[in-house]
Amino acid sequence: MEMEYWAIMMFAVAIVLLLIGFPVAFTLGAVAMVFGGYFLGWQEFQLLPMRVWGVMTNFTLLAVPLFVFMGVMLERSGLAEELLETMGQLFGRIRGGLAVSIVAVGALLAATTGVVGATVVTMGIIALPAMLKRGYDTSLASGTIAASGTLGQIIPPSIILILLGDVIGVPVGELFAAAVVPGLLLVLAFMIYILIIAFIRPKLAPPLEAENDGAGLGIKVLKSLLPPLLLVFAVLGSIFFGVASPTESAAVGALGAMLLAAMHKRLNLKNVQQAAQQTARLTSMVFMILIGATAFGLVFRSMGGDFVVEDFMMELPGGEWAFIAISMALIFVLGFFLDFLEICFIVVPILAPIAELMDINMLWFAVLIAMNLQTSFLTPPFGFSLFYLKAAAPPEVRIQHIYKGVIPFVLIQIVVLGLLVAFPETVQWLPDLMNEMKGY
Repeated sequence: MEMEYWAIMMFAVAIVLLLIGFPVAFTLGAVAMVFGGYFLGWQEFQLLPMRVWGVMTNFTLLAVPLFVFMGVMLERSGLAEELLETMGQLFGRIRGGLAVSIVAVGALLAATTGVVGATVVTMGIIALPAMLKRGYDTSLASGTIAASGTLGQIIPPSIILILLGDVIGVPVGELFAAAVVPGLLLVLAFMIYILIIAFIRPKLAPPLEAENDGAGLGIKVLKSLLPPLLLVFAVLGSIFFGVASPTESAAVGALGAMLLAAMHKRLNLKNVQQAAQQTARLTSMVFMILIGATAFGLVFRSMGGDFVVEDFMMELPGGEWAFIAISMALIFVLGFFLDFLEICFIVVPILAPIAELMDINMLWFAVLIAMNLQTSFLTPPFGFSLFYLKAAAPPEVRIQHIYKGVIPFVLIQIVVLGLLVAFPETVQWLPDLMNEMKGY
């Protein structure tokens, strides 16, 4: 067997070990060491320290711990509880209104926190019992919360967008701009689905009893929405208008999150310490996986595995559209079994150079991948949002209810992904407008 086919075998071995449950970072590094040492010799790893140094000194990736800290700090500020209560009162009087408010809050939290686990757990603890108490169908309520909690993967500032921008080689600021319209399109699709279901089957999503809040509700809504919207504008606006880089805007976001926590009287030493510890754990995990993936990619390319995949993809009869279809299908299927980080660091570096050779718009390709990766949080058996929600849900909510509830939302994401493929201008419109405003 020629060496390049052993590279494909190395890829298969890594996937099998990950499915068995071995740690990602050490699996990638160990497999790379075994195959690289045997087929290439240990001198091949002389290049590895320089590559790791390049990863650790990457200024763009410095945004990762800052955005993580921003998200964790906001999660501890009590922002989610206040938003859920206020938006529930605002939309709850229409059929399906409480579920629509959950989607709206999920979108707002995605644009401020972006921490999927914290968002799903928070909404699961607060909103799910309230929805069940008011007669909502268990599956619809569970699916709405799980899907809304994952919006942080596509709505900027998203950690996965930062990592994808670095892996694919597109500016993170432009990628943030490109993801805004697709993210809002997905939010709108979720809301339309809920309203249609509530109209067809009213018993699944009944309206709440009217509360006589009058002008008081308007003031409450304004007080709840204004601070997070200002934070979103400060973070994303500074990027879109060219005032700050993504890393600098992440620092602004981290400071803004602390100010919001102070406004809610939650800024204390304990919360800051816990937020810093959680940030360090999450950031260390991401960078350890990235280092293992760097070793894996070095060996895979040196053995010629990228040429095998490239030759196969370039010879497909449908050209770039066949490549897009196979790439999206591969990422979607792998999302049933692998985490989004594993797909981002193992699969995407193999597909990105081929997309560039086919002259595919890399910004568009990155958004397609991000939209596709979002489904990995919802697809059983290993969708993380499903487990987060089950851990936070009342005892009467079974895992079968959650699985059944997320299926329509996964299908909606596939439909939106198809729309992005069919109409690339939905992705490119805002980055083009942003560049025009900057005079490019």
